[in-house]
Amino acid sequence: MEEKITLTIPKKKNIALIAHDGKKAELIKWCKDNSEILKRHFLCGTGTTARMIADATDLPVRGYNSGPLGGDQQIGAKIVEGKIDFVIFFSDPLTAAPHDPDVKALMRIAQVYDIPFANNKATADFLINSSLMEEEYNHDVINFQQNIEHRAETLPNK
Repeated sequence: MEEKITLTIPKKKNIALIAHDGKKAELIKWCKDNSEILKRHFLCGTGTTARMIADATDLPVRGYNSGPLGGDQQIGAKIVEGKIDFVIFFSDPLTAAPHDPDVKALMRIAQVYDIPFANNKATADFLINSSLMEEEYNHDVINFQQNIEHRAETLPNK
């Protein structure tokens, strides 16, 4: 079995939009400024952020739970399921959040699955204006099934 498998991010991206409270207005403005591009993709986000973006932009945004109530973990689970392949997360580095471990877990799972993850406006601008936004993108990730089998074989049976 191969160590890596190739996954495809489709032409129509599944984009998660997330923002800490102090960055929601900045993300909403960014979504307005990029609405012509965003409307060609499927959008989702954590609770309050999704609702605020949908209300301010008329972009359809599927909402999950609020971040502190498990929304970040829901987004992470959708990444694992292959149902989210792009994350825009305007995080606030100057304000402590009670769900920081959830945010770190979300960032980690995006890294494991090798999906684009913007944590600020500059990165989001570079990503959304990339020529790759309009085409399929193949990327190699760990062959999870092989990894599980290998780990199961090397762990002691106790």
